[in-house]
Amino acid sequence: MANILRDLKGFIQSPLRPVLSTLASPRAARLIGEPLLNIMGVRPRFGGADLSRVKRALVVRPDGIGDVVMTTPFLRELRRNLPHAWIALAVGPPAYNLVKPCPYVDEVLVYNPNVRGRLRRLRRHWRAFCFARKHLWRRHFDLAIVPRWDTDNYSAAFVAYFSGAPWRVGYSENVTERKKLTNTDYDCLFTHTINSNTLKHEVQHNLHVIRFLGGRVEQDRPELWLRRNEEVYAEAILADCGVKPGALVIAVGPSPGGSRLKAWPVENFIEVVRWLTRDMGAHVLLTGAAEECDIGAEIEQAVGSGVVNTMGRTTLRQAAALMRRCALYIGNDTGATHMAAAIGTPTVALFGPSCPHRFAPFGEAHTVVWSNPDCGPCLLHGHADSCLECPSARPRCMLEISVDRVKQIIRRSLETREGCLPVQRDAGNPPLTRESLVRASSGMAEQ
Repeated sequence: MANILRDLKGFIQSPLRPVLSTLASPRAARLIGEPLLNIMGVRPRFGGADLSRVKRALVVRPDGIGDVVMTTPFLRELRRNLPHAWIALAVGPPAYNLVKPCPYVDEVLVYNPNVRGRLRRLRRHWRAFCFARKHLWRRHFDLAIVPRWDTDNYSAAFVAYFSGAPWRVGYSENVTERKKLTNTDYDCLFTHTINSNTLKHEVQHNLHVIRFLGGRVEQDRPELWLRRNEEVYAEAILADCGVKPGALVIAVGPSPGGSRLKAWPVENFIEVVRWLTRDMGAHVLLTGAAEECDIGAEIEQAVGSGVVNTMGRTTLRQAAALMRRCALYIGNDTGATHMAAAIGTPTVALFGPSCPHRFAPFGEAHTVVWSNPDCGPCLLHGHADSCLECPSARPRCMLEISVDRVKQIIRRSLETREGCLPVQRDAGNPPLTRESLVRASSGMAEQ
C-alpha cells in the first residue's frame, strides 16, 4: 500500500514540477511583480542612472561573515559618494551583530533567506517578497545594489527587485559558468548588470560596483567597528585568564566555517598550539562559533595551560576585540580570518577548497598557505570558484599543509611583526604572478 501511495504521489507531482519551477523563476517574478509594484505605488519615478539623484539606497548582502567583512570598503566608499543619502543594509542573521555599529549606513535590516523542506526556491523568493513588503516598500528606494559577484544562493536579486527601487544594479549571471547555470534569467531582475569575469579579489569586485555606478574609490581597506563595552570585555577576559599586559597572545581559529573541506586537521592545530604555548611562551586564544565548541574543548584538553578557549562564548564584535589584542591569527579560510585581518591583526590563512586569489585576507600583513593542488578551485586555472565536494576521501589540499611549514611561517611572522609582512605564499608553494596574486595592498589596488 505504501508503495502504491508513493507512486501515486510521484505521478501527481511530476506534471507539477515544471509549473512550480516556472513560478519560482525570475521571469515569473517580473510578470507578477511589475504590475503589482506599479499598482501599489511602490516603484517611484527616478530621473535616470545618476548617483547625484539618489536619496535612498539599499545594499543587499545576506551572505557569510567573510563576504560581509569584504564588503566594508564598499560601504565606506558608497557613503563617500552618497554623503546625504539614506543607506540601508540588508544582511543575514549571523552578520547583524558585526555590522550593527557600521557608521556608513543609516539602518541595518535582517533578512533570513534560509528555508527548509520542499519548494525551497519558491518559498525563498516568497520570503524575499514578504521581506520587501514589510521593510522596504515604505522607504521608496531609488537604488538597490547586490554587490555579490558569484552565484546568488540567497535570493538577494529578488530582494532588490521586490524592493521597488527603479535603479537596480548587480553582477550579471554570465560572469561564471556556475552562476549562469544556477542563476538563469537573474539578469532580468536588474536594470543594469556588470558583466566582468576578470579574476580579482572580492574586495575589488565589490569596489568595482562603485565605479560602475559612476562613483570614485579612494580607499580599499576593510574595517570593523567596536564599541567601548566590547573592548572592556576583551580586557576582562584576558585578565581573568591570567594574561598580563604585554604578554604574547596568538589567536587560533580551528573552525572549518561550515565546510569540512576547509578544515585543517584538529591534531595539527593541537600540535601547533602546544608548540606556541610551550616553546614560544605564548597564550593561545581559541576563537570560533558555538557549533564547533567540541573542537575547542578537544584542543584545550590536549594542550592544557596557556589556552584561553572562547569558542562559542562571544559575540562577533567581542571576538574581534579579542583578536585586536593578538600579535597573530592562525586559522582556516573562514569569516573569523577576515575579521582578524579587518581589525588589523596579521594572519596566517590556511587555504584549500577556495580560491585564494579572491578570498585571501585583504591587506599587507597576511600570509596565505596553499598547496595549489591540481584539482584546486582556482579561477586562474579555469576551475570552479570553490569546491562543493572532494574527489578524494579526505581533502588532500588541506592535508598537504604540514605542521612544520605552518610553524616556520608563524615564527617568521612573529619575528617581523614590528614591521609589515606583505601578503605572500610560503616557500613551499609555487609563486603567483603579480597580476594573479590577491590584489591586497593599497599600492596594487585598482584606481
